[in-house]
Amino acid sequence: MSQDDEDELPGSPVCFAQMLVDGHVIDPQTWKDVSVFRKAERVRLYAARQALTADERKAMAGHISGRLTEILGDISGRTLAVYWPIRGEINLRPWMVEACNRGAQICLPVVIAKDQPVEFHHWTPDCAMAKGIWNIPVPADAVPVVPDVVIVPLLGVDENGYRLGNGGGYYDRTLARLPDDLLTIGVGQRFALMKTIFPMPWDIPMKQVVLGDGSVINHSSK
Repeated sequence: MSQDDEDELPGSPVCFAQMLVDGHVIDPQTWKDVSVFRKAERVRLYAARQALTADERKAMAGHISGRLTEILGDISGRTLAVYWPIRGEINLRPWMVEACNRGAQICLPVVIAKDQPVEFHHWTPDCAMAKGIWNIPVPADAVPVVPDVVIVPLLGVDENGYRLGNGGGYYDRTLARLPDDLLTIGVGQRFALMKTIFPMPWDIPMKQVVLGDGSVINHSSK
């Protein structure tokens, strides 16, 4: 959700020789090394996104949309958090319209304040939109809701379901405050899979991941 390329720590400043972040003691050198690695991976993955053709983007969105329909089954009456795509993220807007037609309530993440969890605001295909932080479109009329499922865009994802996002940390802050049994589904391009993102204590793994080639990775035990 952030336009920034740098990972932001969701907590406090340096404490003596270590950093205390949301109750986690972090070695500064370790975090520096991880930050350098993640920044380089973002550059690589953004470049891979930019190299995709329009047909490839559409095909991947179609594969993921089909898988989401299979995974979620009957969505009538359920509240699904999706997202408005930025920076080459998988475009699920046609699927969002379809989900509404099937009886689901769709909501979008909205940044309310820097370094704080997001709110999810109700969205419909014909609702008025306004520019939010970083000019990301958000519903003009703020109607906060609590989702049953959160579909999360990812730039990269590792073998244990930990996602590499844009670096703002907003999803991690938000998911940490939602119920543990909430279904979280990460979605990304077919080349998003990585060996590891070197997860930090505050990183929240996805329960499931759906990639642009239609593959599904389950991490329900996480």
